[in-house]
Amino acid sequence: MRIILFANGELPFPDHARACIRPDDFILCADGGARHAMNLGLTPDYVVGDFDSLESTELLRLSRDGAVLDSHPRDKDATDLELALQVARTFAPEEIILLGALGGRLDQTLANILLLAHPDYADLPVTLVNGPERAWVVRDAITVQGQPGDILSVIPLTPDVSGLTYHHGLRWVLTDATLPFGSSQGVSNELVAEEARLSLRTGAVLVIHRDATFPR
Repeated sequence: MRIILFANGELPFPDHARACIRPDDFILCADGGARHAMNLGLTPDYVVGDFDSLESTELLRLSRDGAVLDSHPRDKDATDLELALQVARTFAPEEIILLGALGGRLDQTLANILLLAHPDYADLPVTLVNGPERAWVVRDAITVQGQPGDILSVIPLTPDVSGLTYHHGLRWVLTDATLPFGSSQGVSNELVAEEARLSLRTGAVLVIHRDATFPR
């Protein structure tokens, strides 16, 4: 099972988002993320949140279309996206494509990214998609498919990222390196092949791949 998860950030590249979606995907929405899904002509399967970002007419439409509406109090200890990740786990998905997680409020954007690095969600196979960019939280190793000239950045998310090694496919090489939290050393590397592989021994990093054919 694959889940398309819409958050309530911005969706500046709707055509890119639409291209990610397959007919048999399960459409899960975090509150106002349901509006993104509906604007793409999709019928959400499940919407979770406190519903402060949806109008009553939109909630009525969702209910009439058969969506499960999982309502939570506005005074809660988790964001709507975190609630959605908790729901996603119950389906044991093979992959989660996260859309609309960036943009808008800076606090929400940062919280959404860092949420993916929380140990509680380390078992969830999440790919964050933002138009020409894809991002993953990596704790062990990853192989990224792309084209020569694509940009690949590695940003440390923990204070103990060590053993970072770029095995092949990247212009600038690291071997058993340590990146302290806040380091920009891993930003803006470039693919020199159709595949790049990296690994690390401890910690977690955010790996971001950007399609070079898209205007910067």
